[in-house]
Amino acid sequence: MKRNLILWVLVAVLAVPAAWGQFTTFKGQAKDAEGKPITGAIVTLQSKDTGRKYDLKTDKDGKYYSLGIQTGIYDIKISKNGQLLFNYSGVRVALGDETVFNIDLKKEQQQSGISEEQQKQIEAAKQENAKVKNLNDMLAQAKTAEESGNLEQAVQLLTQATATDSTRDLLWFKLADYERLSANKLASPSEKAARYQKAAEDYKKAIAIKPTGAYYNNLGEAQVKSGDTAGAIASYNQAAQIDPTNAAQYFYNEGAVLTNTGKVDEAIAAFDRAIQADPAKADAYYWKGVNLLGKATMKGNKMEAPPGTSEAFNKYLELQPSGQFAEPAKQMLTSIGATIETSFGKTKASTKTKK
Repeated sequence: MKRNLILWVLVAVLAVPAAWGQFTTFKGQAKDAEGKPITGAIVTLQSKDTGRKYDLKTDKDGKYYSLGIQTGIYDIKISKNGQLLFNYSGVRVALGDETVFNIDLKKEQQQSGISEEQQKQIEAAKQENAKVKNLNDMLAQAKTAEESGNLEQAVQLLTQATATDSTRDLLWFKLADYERLSANKLASPSEKAARYQKAAEDYKKAIAIKPTGAYYNNLGEAQVKSGDTAGAIASYNQAAQIDPTNAAQYFYNEGAVLTNTGKVDEAIAAFDRAIQADPAKADAYYWKGVNLLGKATMKGNKMEAPPGTSEAFNKYLELQPSGQFAEPAKQMLTSIGATIETSFGKTKASTKTKK
């Protein structure tokens, strides 16, 4: 867990009226808790009376300098890379040759009575921030490698990242994604199978840390590719349970797997669950119709489809009158002598096909 310890120090000042409209030189040097110069930091002065702000940047020696700071009472803070390092309240910038204001974090910590345990927490937070930055860099590099088509490099980078820190679910998830995507590019069937199995293992590691619908869904895809159909069905069902908002897609994926493995009745049931979760999911109606048509029987020269077949195809056409399955849906309706209806949300105009 990240902990940012911000030390607040009230600097006692005399209540002297400010000589507004007069300016002075303001300078100083910033040092960290180890006595080293804080380079590239921003020292911000904000007037307590007017709200005016001045931002001074520290140089390679930690020094900052400005010729034109209006006299008055200021709140002063020092920050680096967006992180507040220290804050002072009520600092007087007086009229004169110059105002020297040095920032010494080691001294401030000692005066603030910071404990050894708190110092350890500060150091631990710094190390955590450095680790997170390194991991984010790896994720960015892996994404760049993927976008350039170098999935193997993406796999290597995320393998290294999970070796650095195995407690982060996103690292395992992205590694598994790259493994799954790269598997299809491998020449050897045995290598493909092994890569898909490895992807499934890494999805499970992500799930063990933080179970989500997306993680289970992609696990299901890897399991299908590795031949574990039963595992894939279980994963899609688990995804729908965890993430009901996207349940329609998970049940649809389940129906697709069952369709491809010839389990017609189970596929129809899965597509019905997808439709129940999202009544506007057009493709679920189409594939439900395809599976129902697979149960059709012949009576003489006439094909008789189970109840609900024409309704499924027509519902698809209502939702997607010019969709990718529109023509096949019409052809299947014609094959069973059913009416084709293509309007949605309006009075349906239907054409009766000739028997």
